[in-house]
Order: sequence, then structure tokens, then C-alpha cells
Amino acid sequence: MRKIIITLLLGFSAVLHAQNSVSGTVTDMTNQPVSGVSVYAPELHKGTTTDENGKFSLTNLPNGTVKLSFTSVGFITQNKTIKGLEKETPLDIILEETVFQMDAVIVSTAFNKIQSQNVMKVEHKTIKELQQKGTATLIEGLATIPGVSQVSTGTSIGKPVIRGLSGNRVLVYSQGVRMENQQFGDEHGLGLNDAGVESVEVIKGPASLLYGSDALGGVLYFNPEKFADANTFKANFSQKLFSNTLGSNSSLGLKTSTENWKFIARGSYNTHSDYRISGGDRVTNTRYNETDFKTGIGYSNSSFSSILRYNYNKLDLGIPEDGIAEQTSSKNTTFPRQGVFNHLLSLNSVIYLKDSKLDFDLGYVANDRSEFEDSDVAGLRMKLKTFNYDAKYHLPKMGKLESILGIQGMHQTNSNLGEEYLIPDATTNDFGVFGTINYEWDNNSALQAGLRFDNRKIATTENGTVGEEGYFKAVDKSFDSFNASLGYKTNLAEDLTLRLNLASGFRAPNLAELTSNGVHEGTNRYEVGNSDLKTEQNVQSDINLEYNNSHFEFFVNGFYNHINNYIYTAPTGTQRDNNDVFDYIQNNAKLYGGEIGLHFHPHPLDWLHYETSFETVTGKKQNGDYLPLIPANNWSNTIRTEFRIKNWFEAGYATLNFTSTFNQNNVSGFETESNGYTLVNLGFGGTVKLGETVFDINLNGNNLFDKSYIAHLSRLKNDGIPNIGRNIVLGVNFDL
Repeated sequence: MRKIIITLLLGFSAVLHAQNSVSGTVTDMTNQPVSGVSVYAPELHKGTTTDENGKFSLTNLPNGTVKLSFTSVGFITQNKTIKGLEKETPLDIILEETVFQMDAVIVSTAFNKIQSQNVMKVEHKTIKELQQKGTATLIEGLATIPGVSQVSTGTSIGKPVIRGLSGNRVLVYSQGVRMENQQFGDEHGLGLNDAGVESVEVIKGPASLLYGSDALGGVLYFNPEKFADANTFKANFSQKLFSNTLGSNSSLGLKTSTENWKFIARGSYNTHSDYRISGGDRVTNTRYNETDFKTGIGYSNSSFSSILRYNYNKLDLGIPEDGIAEQTSSKNTTFPRQGVFNHLLSLNSVIYLKDSKLDFDLGYVANDRSEFEDSDVAGLRMKLKTFNYDAKYHLPKMGKLESILGIQGMHQTNSNLGEEYLIPDATTNDFGVFGTINYEWDNNSALQAGLRFDNRKIATTENGTVGEEGYFKAVDKSFDSFNASLGYKTNLAEDLTLRLNLASGFRAPNLAELTSNGVHEGTNRYEVGNSDLKTEQNVQSDINLEYNNSHFEFFVNGFYNHINNYIYTAPTGTQRDNNDVFDYIQNNAKLYGGEIGLHFHPHPLDWLHYETSFETVTGKKQNGDYLPLIPANNWSNTIRTEFRIKNWFEAGYATLNFTSTFNQNNVSGFETESNGYTLVNLGFGGTVKLGETVFDINLNGNNLFDKSYIAHLSRLKNDGIPNIGRNIVLGVNFDL
């Protein structure tokens, strides 16, 4: 089967001939060849691996400029830009050893540099790193990154929070396309499975310059799984088991590539029972089932590269309403429940010109969301269809100056098919134009700046009877915004880096804020929208200081975020249908805080690592009242050991983690204070080699002492329902 697939793909490209190539040898500082180094061209989605002699070769490369990344565990990543490629371009690389993490190429920023060269501080984590922490869902893994939290409803629904901002204030990108899934709703989760995802990049702060509206608080940018190296075929199977929810997560993938063509496919199934709290009781109807399928096909030659990807995701989610009631290990959801179908289609292409290039992304997202109260007939059903386009022209480089011009837009329609309406039928159109430059000097310093204009138009349809709940008047609004960013990066010393960034962002009011007229589920509040709301506009200043040498890393991040016209709800002092009435109003607000951490690797104890990080954020309105949904301060400490057992267990590790969440007493007028807690987590894993059988294994014990606690951002907090108790997670991963 393997040979047949490779032969078929080779047949497609048999008529094509390699024009430009790069080949050479990768060695270490002692001039010894390094095998297994990943040599990857991100724009071409094409790569190879060095052989036992450290040699590599990449063919069918473009005529202009190409960027190559050289990465290997234990070495500092090198990013090489090659200009004026020839038919045979020699390139030898010397890698420097390091005990810390690899320096990844950052895709979510404009100029795709490795993080050490990037003007903006971006957190990069591989999905493998997050999975090794034993978390049950993708959003739980993200919440372990300093500065990132989650608003959760049990274990099945989680919404990302970046430095105190969430919902429509945080933008999520997958496959190069913005995810749109009615994210304004409290019961609407991330809608993304970690299967087939390579890594995530977190921009903590305004990113409207590159992404437009809704990136006011930050961006989560998910990079899809890489294609196979040229002329190879790979198959992979992974299985995870979860003791607490009696859960199972199975994933099967295959991928193959020739010099020009590439193909990938992965399917996964995720199923969980109600989660168990400390003491043994289960929280009724927190069970869920998820089916996910991802596939992609690509082609590249010396003139262009194009990748077409598709993602189908089906979610069957129980909605907990009765707290701790019926005790069962069933995985079949009961009423009320949600059914969510998500289709994501993306086309990512790069056209290479003589001294410049044009890259564009086209995306289509179809989100079909239904809620079933007491029967299989959906009382609420919303269909959201979104078409995105994004084009960037990279101008010819002038000395050390790089520049990009771009346009970006979105056409979105929302339609209701059920009897219940949360928001009206509506059409949204976005259009933005921007420019950004990057100037480097002395190989140590860089300055980056940009300017952007956006327009968003929202038109809704009248629905219902005037004066009654569920009536929506017609709205036709237009919102304009200018935004800018300025960043500076320099090396104060050989191992000390300083980054300063000042950026603005914006968010146009969403449909719920403009049009709401009814009881908000789960809050017992009658909410009334305001069609006169203005655009939220913010300015955030960031400072990042990093020090690292071969045995010590230290970082400190600080930020101050001022938001004009912050949108929130406030009581009117009246009641309707025995529910307090709340209006959407606006006021200025501010958020401030940061993260600090270190990683110590003592010499000569090369097997030992100690990592610690602390994060804090405070959010206030202009009148001094606290903002809602601000995460509590958090302090995490991890001791990690690395080892090898003869020839059958390699890349072994064991971790002991203590995570302390502090009391949250700075709450808004409609929240209750939360007590702090400390969780203890253990991890163990590595690569097992038994003859020709090779597989990765990880075993995690989370909340090892079965601590009973309630997270401040849990939506089950008001009912006094604790978060998940002890959870033992076993995972295996086979390359077939």
C-alpha cells in the first residue's frame, strides 16, 4: 500500500524537473555531523531530514528568496534566508548546542522570524508539549501557558482568556483562517480539536494591525500538522485514556509527499463520561463526544506553493443543569444538550516573483449550532457562514528594510432555524488595509511599525413582536477604526534581550450586545442590547526582558492596557418576568499585570531542570470597580528530570508540578470571591524501543491528591460545583 501511494504521487510530478536546489551538511561546534535535523521551508510546507552523515538536499525551490529553518532537540534553531537561488546552491550549517527549548519560527507575526529575532514576544508551544501535561482538552493545555486562562463549563466547554480578556476580544486562527463559531456565547467553546495540530502561538495583546476586529485582547494561532518529508510515507496512531471521565481519545493519521505533491489525513474520536469531583460524585450531564477529521493536499514548484485543507468537527455536548444528580458512567448525552457541526475549508498560497512574493489565504467556515432542551427537536438553531480573504504583498527588500502591504476582509451571515432566537438574522462585512515595516541593524536590534484602517458593517433583520421578549429591531451600523503598532527589540548584552511594544486594537460590538432582548441563559438576567454602542478601542504597552545562557533562563513581561468604550452589562433597578433587567453600557477600563519566570539547569547535573512562573492581572473600570472574569494570580513550579534506560527507553522524563492559584477577592459587583488552592501533578514518559517496535508513552497524574476546589472562572461556581478531581492519563503514540 505504501509503495502504491508513493508511486501514484510520483506519477503526478514525473513531468516536472527540479530547477533550484539547496544541499549541504549540518555539523555541531566540534565539526561532527548531526543526523535527524529537520530542514524545513515553512512557506513551501516542504522539508527533509539530515542523514547519518548530516547531509541534506531540498529541490524544486523558487527562483526568488526562500527561508529555511534548521531544528533539532538539543540545538539552537537556525533560520537562514537564501537569496538568488541557483540550480545547485551549497549551504553548510553549524548548530550550537543548548539544553533549553528549540527557537521556533513564528508564523502568526508578519515577517515569520524565529522568536529570538522577533520584535513582538510570542509564546510558542507544541501540542506534544501540552499533551505531556496530561490535560483532557486543548483549552486545558493552553491554560497552562503563563498569561492564558479559561472560562470553563465542566471539562467539555472552555473559552480562552488572555490577560483578563475573553469572548469576542480574543481571536482564534486555524489553518490560516479565523475561526467563527458564535464565540460571544458563554456556552460556546473553542470548537477545535488538537488532533492534526502541530503547535500554537499566543499573541498576548492587541493584534488588530494584522487581524482586524476582535483581536483587541490577543490571538491564538494554531499551526496545522506538517506534511511528510519529500518522498516519504508515514502513518501514526495514538491512544489516550482518562481515569476520571472514563474517557478515550483515539487518533489515526497518514501523510506522504513527493518533490512537488503532498497529502495528509487524520481522523480522531473523543468520548467522555460525566467528570468526577473529589470524593467520587459525578457532575450530571458533563459528558461529551467529539468526532474530528482533517485532510490536506498541496503542490509546490519553483514558482508557487498552494495548500488546500479541510477540517470537519462534530460535537455532542451535555449541558449541566441539575448539578450532582443522576450518577452514571454513560457517555450518551441527555437533555439539555448541544449539537455543533463545524466545517473549515482553507486555501493558503504563495506566488514567488523576482524579488518579492504574494501570499494569500482564503477561508470558509460553516458553523451549525443547535440546542435541545427536552426533545430531539432543536429549540435553538443558528447557522453561521463566514468567508475570509487575506492577501499580503512582500515588497522587494531594500537593504535591511522589509515591508508588507495587505488587504483583509470577511463576509458573514447568521441565520436562525429554530423557534428560539438569541441573536437576529444578520450580515456582517469587514474590510481592512494595512502596511508594516521591519528594519534591522547590527544583527542585534530591530524596529517594527505598522498602520491599518478597518471598516465593519452590520445589518440585522427585524424579528418578533414589538414590546415582547425576543423582539429584535432592524440595525444597520458601520464602524471605522485606525490602528497602529510600534515595536523595538535589542540585545542589551550578549545574553540579555529587551522588547518594547506599543499597539492599539479595536472590537466592534457583537450582535448580542447590539440586539439582546431576553433572559440570558444561566444568569437569570433579562439583558437588553444597545444599538448605539461604539467601537471598543484600546492601547497596550508591553515590555519583555529575557536573559538566557546555557544553564539559566529568566523572563519578565509587563503590560498596561487602556480600553475606551469597554462594553459590559449593568442593572437598571427594574425587573421583567421576575428577572433583574440589565442594559449593555460602556465605560473606559484598564488592565495591567504581567508574567515572570525562570528555568534553571544546574551544571554538572545535566539531567535536572527547575522551572517556575508567576502571572497576575488586574482589571478595573474607570469608576474603580473591578471587571468581571479576571483570573486569579497563579504560581507554577516544576521539577523535571531527564534520563535514559539502556537501549530500550530513550528521551525519558519525569516531572513534579505544584500549581498554586491564589484567592480572588477583586471581583465585580455580580461575582463572588474565590478561595485559593494548590494542585500537585506528576508526569512520566519517553520513547520505548522493543526490537523494531518503537512508541512514545506518557503517564500523568493530575490533581494527584484529589483536591476539592472551584476555579474562579468556572461557570459552575455559582452552583457550588467543584472542578475535576484526580485524573490519571495514559497516552501511547505509534509510528506505523
